[in-house]
Amino acid sequence: MADISIDDIKRLRQLTGVGITDAKKALQDSAGDFDKALSEMRAKGLTKAEKRGEREARAGLIGGYIHDGRIGVLVEVNCETDFVAKTDEFKELVKDLCLHIAASEPEGVEDLLKQEFVKDPSKTVGDIVKEANAQLGENIVVRRFSRLALGEIN
Repeated sequence: MADISIDDIKRLRQLTGVGITDAKKALQDSAGDFDKALSEMRAKGLTKAEKRGEREARAGLIGGYIHDGRIGVLVEVNCETDFVAKTDEFKELVKDLCLHIAASEPEGVEDLLKQEFVKDPSKTVGDIVKEANAQLGENIVVRRFSRLALGEIN
């Protein structure tokens, strides 16, 4: 059995939102390989996240971003409870989505979810939303957005 450090357990737990026992078991199952354990836990979390997709998400935030006075973005991101909407993780997701929309000019939400994420092109925007869903334990939905650019006519 591999030697599992408490720091690895804490880090895996923080990245995936799973409990201590699940994080420790994943590390033990992967013979202490942190990356393999993280990958497996994310896969399990995404599976649970997809099941949450049926639940209604009517709480959330409207986030905004103005870039250099030339580009403005508003985005509505919904979750199931106000409790989650007030977390730093949820607020950071909304902020990142605003930045992405400002930078990449998606046509609509479905186009937004399929695009490579500006901050990490190895993932799509949909992947980022699913990861937040898994980490926060609630259904998260990008409902709508509006992007204005100086001099452009929509």
